[in-house]
Amino acid sequence: QVQLVQSGGGLVQPGGSLRLSCAASGFNLGYYAVGWFRQAPGKERERVSCINNSDDRTYYADSVKGRFTISGDVAANTVYLHMTSLKPEDTAIYYCAAESLGASICPSLYDYWGQGTQVTVSS
Repeated sequence: QVQLVQSGGGLVQPGGSLRLSCAASGFNLGYYAVGWFRQAPGKERERVSCINNSDDRTYYADSVKGRFTISGDVAANTVYLHMTSLKPEDTAIYYCAAESLGASICPSLYDYWGQGTQVTVSS
């Protein structure tokens, strides 16, 4: 089965950390660009971070630079989003997506999407 399976969401206090996982089944993420997105109620979907697994080039939205880190584990066929110094405004449903590798770090279209996972940052 071809799919992306997400895990790692949950409730965390402001200033805390979470690591989201995006594991691929049925295809090799090493040949894909992977992006993390989030969507909060009443807001447009936001591109958070991307990685091109061919050369490890990365992109971060200004809102998360210095706080979030995207990384890939080829052996585990998994991409992670490590989130630190979390703020209430980071609260959203987070999605990962994958697209066959090209020159772009963040392609405009993605072949596969994960199911989404809720991240809530609150006291």
